[in-house]
Amino acid sequence: MTDVLKGYAEAATPELISRFDNLDCREVYAPVLDLLPIRPVRIADIGAGTGRDAAWFASQGHEVLAVEPVSELREPGMRLHASERIRWLSDSLPVLDKTLTHAPFDLITLCGVWHHIEIEQRQLALEVLTRMMEEGGLLIMSLRHGPSPAGRPSYPIRPDEAIAQAKKAGLGLIRALETDSIQAGNRASGVTWTWIVLKKIHTKT
Repeated sequence: MTDVLKGYAEAATPELISRFDNLDCREVYAPVLDLLPIRPVRIADIGAGTGRDAAWFASQGHEVLAVEPVSELREPGMRLHASERIRWLSDSLPVLDKTLTHAPFDLITLCGVWHHIEIEQRQLALEVLTRMMEEGGLLIMSLRHGPSPAGRPSYPIRPDEAIAQAKKAGLGLIRALETDSIQAGNRASGVTWTWIVLKKIHTKT
């Protein structure tokens, strides 16, 4: 993850922060909008960036732990989205040892994160994420397919492989849906997404 974090730190210009932060969350989460919790719950937003999604969840009454290891994104996010319902934390996949101390969570989100996790680390990451979840809790992941910007390494993702790894970790599939990117530049370069929603179905022993 070191190269990825360095790449985001170097790319965290005011222009990039503005572009990330100004995306419409209802449009971003449209493939899974009907599955998001209505009553207030505890959410961990892993790879929170500037806190766009965390702020949106907090505005709905949820308590959010915004987990972002890149200070060049986290610190502007703390200024942009000051809220008593958001707690910020510097931590990173696959181990998330600091985040584990704040568990359990009813919902965990990884929006545009999984393609940065090295293939050999993904099973460990899923095991850790499962440990962080309440029984019956949801894990929502968006899996990116296609080229990534220079300086931010990515690794190929097979949705069926991710689903199989999640099952091994004790998570059952609720939804898998392929979508186009909502950003014109990404669409032009051939970027697509698979949204996966997983439910913790039992405690893994």
